[in-house]
Amino acid sequence: MDLNSRVIIVDTTLRDGEQTAGVVFANQEKLRIAKLLAQVGVHQIESGVPVMGGDEKEVIKQIVDADLGVSIMGWNRAVVDDIRHSLDCGVDAVAISISTSDIHIEHKLRSTREKVIADMSRACEFAKKHNLYVSVNAEDASRSDMDYLIQFARAAKEAGADRLRFCDTVGCLDSFVTYEKIKQIIEAVHIDVEMHMHNDFGMATANTLAGIRAGARFAGVTVVGLGERAGNAALEEVVMALKHLAKIDIDFKTAMFRELAEYVAMAAGRQIPVWKAIVGTNMFAHESGIHADGALKNPLTYEVFAPEEVGLERQIVIGKHSGTAAIKAKFNEYGLELTEHDAAAILARVRAMAVDLKRSLFDKELAYIYEEYLNRPEARVSGK
Repeated sequence: MDLNSRVIIVDTTLRDGEQTAGVVFANQEKLRIAKLLAQVGVHQIESGVPVMGGDEKEVIKQIVDADLGVSIMGWNRAVVDDIRHSLDCGVDAVAISISTSDIHIEHKLRSTREKVIADMSRACEFAKKHNLYVSVNAEDASRSDMDYLIQFARAAKEAGADRLRFCDTVGCLDSFVTYEKIKQIIEAVHIDVEMHMHNDFGMATANTLAGIRAGARFAGVTVVGLGERAGNAALEEVVMALKHLAKIDIDFKTAMFRELAEYVAMAAGRQIPVWKAIVGTNMFAHESGIHADGALKNPLTYEVFAPEEVGLERQIVIGKHSGTAAIKAKFNEYGLELTEHDAAAILARVRAMAVDLKRSLFDKELAYIYEEYLNRPEARVSGK
């Protein structure tokens, strides 16, 4: 893992992503996903939970043995025996996770603040004795008392932790609060921080960027935002936002993003919504007359980056909201040059059919409209 990189991407598709209700990856799928993540440029892959044993432990060993050239992390509770299972798998890094909010400490752990720090420190010290890179995860950090969270972070640093994972476990932060919390932790403790944001209010990517602006150097993500409940910050969203909005280019092979998203979605038994940010097929689909006309004249009018940059293609969709420019461009693809008169007449028929069918039209349907129009006396179409 290149610790000199300004922002380090930690992908947890194989751990938090697979914890999505109803999702199970086959071993060969987990290995394939790990290989794709490494190819695309991910710095560290959280590969799973070794203490689960069985297939989970076996596939983590396979991922380690694949020698992907990236850091491979195992997830653990703050329990020494968990870390022994991670060591069995040969990972070079471990996440040691324990709750820091009072609601979790009291109701989930049935523990105390003091014991939480003691358990975390013991596990961290054991891991460091075995030369592992350690991320100490503060679960539910977003709802934790800040004075206690800082105390916890200091204890983690003293125990040898390489970074603190700040978990917005129930996705309840906004970007302004996130920025202030992360800035306060870094200034108080001087420890590297990883953003691990959930998307319950649709703010996971924005909160990740806010944390990075506040000084965090690690971004925890999953492909297409897969994860528990509403999911996590999406890998493709964070990387492209860093590149185009924050002007931080971390040298990813972004042209693989659609391929990666399709494979993970298939393995998870999920559909990628057409409106999905960055990798959804509607990202570069234009139907509205004004938008399509602008995109045809200069794609930058309605596209902030080229579709090829993320493995997609531009589409001019013909339907109710199309204009004559799109009609002429579409028929030009068929080798037909329409006059403005012809385009307007065909457009009227297109809009009527789109309303009847409640959708955009297929090429074959456009062909039917064209053939019908040819038999009308007002047709002035010239072959090209």
